[in-house]
Amino acid sequence: MTISVTLLGATGWVGKELVKAIAAAPDLTLAAAMARQAAGRDAGEAAGVGSVGVTIVPTLEEALSIPSDVVIDYTAPTAVKGHTLAAIAAGRAVVVGTSGLTGEDYAEIDRAAREHGVGVLASGNYSITAALMQRFALMAARYVPDVEVIDYASAKKPDVPSGTAREMAERLSAVRQDATSKPIDTLIGPQEARGATVGRTQVHSLRLPGFVLSCEVLFGAPDERLSIRHDAGSSAAPYVAGTLLAVRRVREQAGLRRGLDTLLD
Repeated sequence: MTISVTLLGATGWVGKELVKAIAAAPDLTLAAAMARQAAGRDAGEAAGVGSVGVTIVPTLEEALSIPSDVVIDYTAPTAVKGHTLAAIAAGRAVVVGTSGLTGEDYAEIDRAAREHGVGVLASGNYSITAALMQRFALMAARYVPDVEVIDYASAKKPDVPSGTAREMAERLSAVRQDATSKPIDTLIGPQEARGATVGRTQVHSLRLPGFVLSCEVLFGAPDERLSIRHDAGSSAAPYVAGTLLAVRRVREQAGLRRGLDTLLD
């Protein structure tokens, strides 16, 4: 059975690659596409693959007025929560690819999804190798209590920490043991030097030219260290396969699932 998709952010960095991939997939069809700057253009032409017969619309309301099975959001941190809740209310399953949501936001989305009986899959990173980083780090956290996260991104990335790092820290906090490092409020000097506390995990966000997106999980034990790191290149291609995997699996159960690694087994 073909899965019909509404794509929000169809002319973005990942969105253009998704238009191409959906057009090429025999089990997927692009039903609607939203992007304010390219409204009125054919989504395929805007993505550089020729006409796909779907005209880009400028508003969420117009996009949701066209029937579909799954909504993919690759828009902006300030818009993604509202988009997701509106899609849920319209009875659509949602794949959240935009970062910037908090744990409280996800809790609200989970309640709404369960109330409407639809599935939501949210991941800070849809790269398969980034999902493996999460899987390995969560395994290590059960045995090594001291862990912190370093988040690297370009100088122009607006949200801190990245969705990858925030998700990593929150999920580590759910499984890790208590750290042996001194509590933040007992330290001498600027407490901000220890980074931000996300859940029960310290996160340090670097924003520098030369980086696209990297996430490093550092574990420390007496006389040894473990580093698990993922580095992204300049292409959006690594995120396409994971996003389409989520599209194919998101309707399996109602409510929110976080992390692409939850689909790997």
